Amino acid sequence: MKNFLKTYKSVIILLVAIIIGTIVGLVFKEKAAILSPFGDIFINLMFIIIIPLVFLSITTAIAKMKQPKRLGKIMVITVIMFLLTGLIALLVGVFSTYKVKLIETKDSETIKNSLVSVEEQEQKDKKEDESILQIVANTLTVNDFSKLLSKSNIIALIVASILFGIAMNMAGDSAKPVEEFLDSCYAIILKLNQIVIWYAPIGLGCYFATMVGKFGESIAVGYAKLFVIYTIVALLFYVVFYTICAFIAGGKRGVVAFWKNIIPSTLTAVGTCSSAACIPVNIEASRKMGISDDISGTVVSLGTSFHKDGSMIGSVFKIMFLVCLFGINPGIGQIIGVSILANLLITGVPIGGGTISEMLILTMMGFPLQALPILTVIATLIDAPATLLNAAGDPNVSMLVARAVDGKDWMDKNKIDNKEIKE
Repeated sequence: MKNFLKTYKSVIILLVAIIIGTIVGLVFKEKAAILSPFGDIFINLMFIIIIPLVFLSITTAIAKMKQPKRLGKIMVITVIMFLLTGLIALLVGVFSTYKVKLIETKDSETIKNSLVSVEEQEQKDKKEDESILQIVANTLTVNDFSKLLSKSNIIALIVASILFGIAMNMAGDSAKPVEEFLDSCYAIILKLNQIVIWYAPIGLGCYFATMVGKFGESIAVGYAKLFVIYTIVALLFYVVFYTICAFIAGGKRGVVAFWKNIIPSTLTAVGTCSSAACIPVNIEASRKMGISDDISGTVVSLGTSFHKDGSMIGSVFKIMFLVCLFGINPGIGQIIGVSILANLLITGVPIGGGTISEMLILTMMGFPLQALPILTVIATLIDAPATLLNAAGDPNVSMLVARAVDGKDWMDKNKIDNKEIKE
């Protein structure tokens, strides 16, 4: 019992804080918003850490690589794993909703009445037409160094970090002073990350109190049904699929390592509804699982933008909700195709990608544009469980990449905090 409490003390404290926050939100409702600043402090501190953590974790790992080809191998396998897990998530979304009536007729009228004109919203979100190549260029690069310091340009930061690390590797011994300096900075950032995580129980507790107090009783029956079904599917995917992946990556030890270290990341995802805010926690969790720094830094950083299991499933739920609402009968192929395109827009357009992808769903499926607010409400409702999958899936994929790159003994090669993990 003592060993259990010692091992899971931080997780238990975090869970208790969130439960207390939830109770406070249910009891005091909107008045719980007074606690919002304490939650915002935690979120803001996490965002402050993101930029240096991503840069230092990727750069230092690549600079130390003895085999330059290793980076290419990591990148290729990472992309393959992202595609495979994303496709599986998409199929889970399709098969869990295709024969399910997400909304009853009596509830559909209530929701249809909530439709408002989106003409002003369309004008607000309308941007200059850009070619695909221009979108790619604007996503991968920025025109000013200072813009790399914004979390909105995280993909460009990853690219710059990889290039900087490669340049350091090529410079050889002359880059040693810089490498040592960045190593020291990385060690400091990791300690700073620990300090911020110590504040997590207070921050997340207050965040949950505010969130529950604001949205606890403001959900229509139809939306509530979708939320419940999506949450069940997300939790099953989270427990079953990620356990299978962890077992494939490391056997029983892999499963133990994953579930021992993923809970803080899970709670952060649910509490903040931000994949970016989970980057520091995910990198720390990956290191504790025994994943090498170059793999964890690359996969977690890229996964924040390009690996979204929860969003994949969510896109299918949005489509099927409108299918039930408006009484149409699309084919599975059409649903899968539109969902893939919608998620490509979310990842390819960091700012406003969600709204653009929802407009694409409406247009390609033939739904009225006035239904945009419905998709916005759904996106808000499923945000927490979707972020849970988006965030928790990254360390999970990191394990698979580590298995493919470092071999079956990857956990022993990269011992960090796995001494307590036994067969």
